[in-house]
Amino acid sequence: MKRVRLSYPYISVWMPLFIIAPMLFVLYYATFKDGAFTLEYVKQVFTTTNYLPALWTSIWIALVTTAVCLIIGYPVAYILSTMNKRVAALVSILFIMPMWMNMLLRTFAWKMVLDDTGVLASVINALTGNSPKLLYTPAAVLIATIYDFLPFMILPLYTTLMKMDRSHIEAARDLGATGVQTFTKVILPLSVPGIISGITMVFVPAMSTFAISRMLGGGKVKMIGEVIERKIMEQNDPAVGSTLAILLIILVIISMAIMNKVDKENGSAGGTLW
Repeated sequence: MKRVRLSYPYISVWMPLFIIAPMLFVLYYATFKDGAFTLEYVKQVFTTTNYLPALWTSIWIALVTTAVCLIIGYPVAYILSTMNKRVAALVSILFIMPMWMNMLLRTFAWKMVLDDTGVLASVINALTGNSPKLLYTPAAVLIATIYDFLPFMILPLYTTLMKMDRSHIEAARDLGATGVQTFTKVILPLSVPGIISGITMVFVPAMSTFAISRMLGGGKVKMIGEVIERKIMEQNDPAVGSTLAILLIILVIISMAIMNKVDKENGSAGGTLW
């Protein structure tokens, strides 16, 4: 009971002021015009050709980013979990260190690297004799997004794999399971909570980011977060911006609900893995 009291400041002050109140303002701007309820802005979002393509681009980039981060992050996290704890902690810090720098600075650094006269283009030109166009392309946005959110995939996977009961792996080997069978039947199912956490922590912010697409997309790769930011800050149109924000929130809630359902189904099926 005493621990519950520690949450009172958050529940009674922080949540109403900084979560509920802003959400109510966003909802008001999206559904009211001149003090009267309206769905005009909702209709405008779905009938204007500029908004939905940005939404699909955001979903596509978020899905690719999440998939690549999982493919890269899972082996890294597994290798870390098998290392000496001190060595693994040191290597983990190397993954976390870029996060100590502001995201805008990291994105600006990628802009310099991917520029037509940047380091990467110069290396490719020296090796192939071609000068590729890297900046202001979907590839540039994907590279920076994967780089920024990869630690959010590695850390929950590493935590889950590190806490895994190694006796299950030893039992599988004693029973004659091959390395592939041990991974697919024991390690992978037991690491699903970490996979779910990693997917959630990468997909949600990757879909709503706007700084990366604005700096590296150059107006050619528009994501929904950038459209919302421009609508509110530059075009002074909080109504449409708020409507787009609510649409994005709904998609985030749906994706999180799907992840929670998958996590619960995996937990309930945990006893049938063998």
